[in-house]
Amino acid sequence: MACTRAWKTLERVWKALGGVRALKESCGSRANASKKSGGVAESAARRIDRTRARAWALQIHYQWDVGERKGTVAEALEAVVAMRRVAESRMPYLRRLMAELDVRGDELDELLEVALDNWRMERLALLDRGILRIAAAELICFDEIPPKVSIQEAVRLAERYSGPESPGFVNGVLDALYKRVIA
Repeated sequence: MACTRAWKTLERVWKALGGVRALKESCGSRANASKKSGGVAESAARRIDRTRARAWALQIHYQWDVGERKGTVAEALEAVVAMRRVAESRMPYLRRLMAELDVRGDELDELLEVALDNWRMERLALLDRGILRIAAAELICFDEIPPKVSIQEAVRLAERYSGPESPGFVNGVLDALYKRVIA
């Protein structure tokens, strides 16, 4: 029995590793997709915009997830933008992040399942699931963002919006994802 469970875990990891290679190749050259910043002030402003865009992404993902996943995440973004005011400087990153979640959501969930020991995505709190998906999309598809930055930003989202146990949980899952699948 234990041998069978271990074998199935190994199969999932092996499948995920092949999936990561294909996923990274399908993401293409993302380093060219974002422009390098010219100065320190501009760079700091872009970091702040990305941080705030992640918070918007979490809110939009939550709305989409609570709404029984009707439509796409990008459609949920457009619905929110129609009702709420989102800074224009945050929109390119937010749209790119939502597009990655739409296109690669199932693949990202499979990779997260590998990192979730004894858990399934459906059992996670909605906010934690959203935070993990957003961070996984950044880890896999956004080469210009260092992995540790993506993990730290996810932990900050968990500290701000989720329960007291969530920051450690999110950090552990994303660290496992990084070590087992990406690194």
